[in-house]
Amino acid sequence: MTVTSTPVTYIKRLLLPIVLLASFAVGSVSCKKDKLLTSGGSLTYSLDTLSFDTVFTASGSFTTQVKLYNPQNQKVNISSIRLEGPNASFFHINVNGISGNATNIELAAKDSMYIFATVNIDPNNLSNPFVVNASVVATLNGKDYTLPLMAYGLNAYYIVDSVLQTQTWKTDKPYVVIHSAEVDTAQTLTIPAGCRIYMNADSRLYVAGTLKINGTKKDSVIFQGDRLDRNYFGNVGYPGEWGGILFLQTSTNNSIDYAVIKNCGSSTGFGYPAAIYMQPDTINDNLPQLVMTNTIVENSIGFGILGIASTIVAQNCLINACGAGSLATYQGGTYLFDNCDFITYGSNKISHIDNPTVQLIDFLQVDDVHYITSPLKAVLTNCVIWGSLDNECGVQKRGDNFDVTLLNCAIKQKDAINDAVVKNRVNTDNPRFVDDVNWNFRLQEGSPLIDAGTTDTFTPVSTDLDGKLRTGNPDIGCYER
Repeated sequence: MTVTSTPVTYIKRLLLPIVLLASFAVGSVSCKKDKLLTSGGSLTYSLDTLSFDTVFTASGSFTTQVKLYNPQNQKVNISSIRLEGPNASFFHINVNGISGNATNIELAAKDSMYIFATVNIDPNNLSNPFVVNASVVATLNGKDYTLPLMAYGLNAYYIVDSVLQTQTWKTDKPYVVIHSAEVDTAQTLTIPAGCRIYMNADSRLYVAGTLKINGTKKDSVIFQGDRLDRNYFGNVGYPGEWGGILFLQTSTNNSIDYAVIKNCGSSTGFGYPAAIYMQPDTINDNLPQLVMTNTIVENSIGFGILGIASTIVAQNCLINACGAGSLATYQGGTYLFDNCDFITYGSNKISHIDNPTVQLIDFLQVDDVHYITSPLKAVLTNCVIWGSLDNECGVQKRGDNFDVTLLNCAIKQKDAINDAVVKNRVNTDNPRFVDDVNWNFRLQEGSPLIDAGTTDTFTPVSTDLDGKLRTGNPDIGCYER
């Protein structure tokens, strides 16, 4: 009897050779991948050079990484991965979880592994950055595959948990502050123009005595975090990299001129995060606790300036991008600000959704029902108060001795500013900054802030933050058009 094939049977017969051939091919490839390549072959790295940006001597770097690839269709046995070169002792590697040099590492076909690296450079006598080189060398079947390592070393003066007596810092090398430093009571720390101060992650500068920062327009004094690996992190600074400068109750007669204080504002250790934190003025010597001129405070995760029953005089200052607010006064005090910019726009690094950028308050809340009040005098003249909120100026009063005056200021404010005397306010919804996204708050041509200021300031303001002369009626803010 003849059996007629059904369509299904026919398809099965047709596919059977194909399935068998595919199975054979897969088996062959699988066997090949499992077979060890014992001669020839190659290795590749994901980078041409593994570079470290400037690293302070005697202070370890961040950890960076590179991938090592096996491009073959067979697994390989890398006989060794090691450091070589005259400066190899400065570097340290970790190979796929193995600390230090590694031997007989098996790497599957078409697979890769991580090599992590750090560097810790010994100090020397050089003042300028210097280069240290070494190499990662991987050996496969008798052939070496080399990846250059390069780092820039920089010597520094280290201040570690120190109480400072009267002294003047030098400018030939930067200063690195680890943990904290404190200017002792009745002692003075003078920081000259051109000095660079790098603060470790948990570091703060406490001032129980006096701090004198004497920068110049040409050579500002710069405070910032000690992470100099900016290329690795996208060449940007992050708020909260270090604590801030905290002026204690015994501190008096402080001055800051031409300084840049940035990327700070983590907890000061006393409950309030701020770049500059002033404790109550207990000396009462009729001198301001702090006179600050021509200074930039920026990118603070907390407050820019926080004063608690303190006395501050400031001119030509830019307080910008501060998460908790650019300026806050709690429990009263005396504050005189001329031609200052208080500006905060929210960003992916700074949250600015609740507090206005300027908060002038005569009380300190102790708990849900109790407050401490003190007299408040705050006079802001020719100032810019701006940001991404509808209302950027908050004034709150609980005591009777209360004097807040805003004179010739540009204020972003939808609602009324109660309890304050507001004179000659510039009403505008666009101050026409050059580029607020990139923190260039100079004025464009046609800005309503041009020539809108007054000469009735606490002391004459003859130049702007850029050193440009102010003639006639000054522009509002720290920059003159």
